[in-house]
Amino acid sequence: MGLRQFVIDAWSWLNYKPVMADAGRPSSRVFPELAASWLPPQEMRRLAAYKVLASYDNNQAGQLAAAAGDDAALERRELGDAANLVDTALGYLLGSGQQIAVAGAEHADEEAPEPGATEAAAVQERLPQRAGKELLTLRVQQAERTAVLLGDSVYVLAWSPDKQRPTLRVYDPGFYFPQWDDDQDQDFPAREHLAWELPEDEDAGLKARVRRVTYELGLISEDGGATRAYPWEPGRVSNVTCYLTDAEWLLEDLRRGETLDRLPMDKAAFRVRADGTELNRLDLMIDFLPVVHVTTTIPEGGEHWGRSVLARVLQGLDELAATDSDSSAASATTGTPIIGLAGARLPVNRATGQPEKLKVEIGAVWQLGESGRMDALDTSPQLAELRARVEHLLDRIAANSRITAAGLGTLDASEVPSGYAFQLALAPLDALVGSMRLAREHKYRLLLKFVQRLYQAGRAQGWPGGESFPARLAWAPHTPTDRAAVLDEVVTA
Repeated sequence: MGLRQFVIDAWSWLNYKPVMADAGRPSSRVFPELAASWLPPQEMRRLAAYKVLASYDNNQAGQLAAAAGDDAALERRELGDAANLVDTALGYLLGSGQQIAVAGAEHADEEAPEPGATEAAAVQERLPQRAGKELLTLRVQQAERTAVLLGDSVYVLAWSPDKQRPTLRVYDPGFYFPQWDDDQDQDFPAREHLAWELPEDEDAGLKARVRRVTYELGLISEDGGATRAYPWEPGRVSNVTCYLTDAEWLLEDLRRGETLDRLPMDKAAFRVRADGTELNRLDLMIDFLPVVHVTTTIPEGGEHWGRSVLARVLQGLDELAATDSDSSAASATTGTPIIGLAGARLPVNRATGQPEKLKVEIGAVWQLGESGRMDALDTSPQLAELRARVEHLLDRIAANSRITAAGLGTLDASEVPSGYAFQLALAPLDALVGSMRLAREHKYRLLLKFVQRLYQAGRAQGWPGGESFPARLAWAPHTPTDRAAVLDEVVTA
């Protein structure tokens, strides 16, 4: 492999898989959906990585490899280890529950509360009530499982005039295409697309098409002279607003080079809102993009994407599947052994006159001559070695993923000499959960700030004006806390 082909990026941990070389090829049997002309070339590796990770989660990694030409991969045994790893990491990340905490609300019950404490307490009471109507806890679990598995997840907020509250939706990160301006130092993109293909529907007379939903910041007027005062920034005017465009294009109308950010607007069919408003640069009356991209890890410098919890142990999962496959084959010869006969009188098939093959089955009786002998091939020692290798691989995967054997529940409690030793065994898991929660801290603060601003923009009854209150999503402890032991330690000290 030449130096020009040696790629190091956010998904280079997948370079060992031959299927990654097929991403974007028109003749690819593994990623046929990536051959669409509207997909930006720089997004191919990211989308291919998502599909590979999803195949592991659904016990279909063997089928994916078989589609790339590895026929032996169809015999691959996948027993749910990847999904178990994802679900375990998700459980520790979420803890026993989540609560919305607003800064300053804890001082509202004091005799002389600080300025704004009463209002903060009111917001802290309202946010969970209204978030419950949007199934926030369910949405968080839905988004976070995607983030833990794929490395990324996307929330999209919108104001609903009928419900008089913001709505929250979770999107697959494979539909998310942010547009970064390399000439500017930006923490967030100024334009974001959500795009996916809609298949042909012959019954409804609809052709195959691509749908693109775009949020972008722009001037309120073309000359930049028009300004607006937003309720969350009193005393300040802005000439920027957020525009929403929701349109569809027929795939047969798109030509080479007309990628996602260059789709011809003269061929677009714009969607229409329930009240008859065409969604073509609709002014949302806000100065931010109501899209929050969550990463499961802190991105490296210059990168914007997270890393799956499976990333560093994917080859270990391959080794585990191969060992499971070998164990399955070995157990077949152990349960039904291969037997060699000498001096046996074989039954003859009356129709063909040829000796019949003998089978090992319950109640079988074979006649042996005086010098006859029967030898059975014993493969149980090999099976025992394979099972020991499975345990070794599980321990290696637990250690390298930092979930630990104690976190996965495979650690024998009798091998732990004390509770302190058990706590030390969980130290890598504590560090992993702390890092994952730190990566999300700012994003959930941003999400709750957007929720408050949408209430203000929608002029919701009883919602206070002015700057949004700092709110955060507070996570419960990820491991059980022995309160009695803590109290005893404090009293003794």
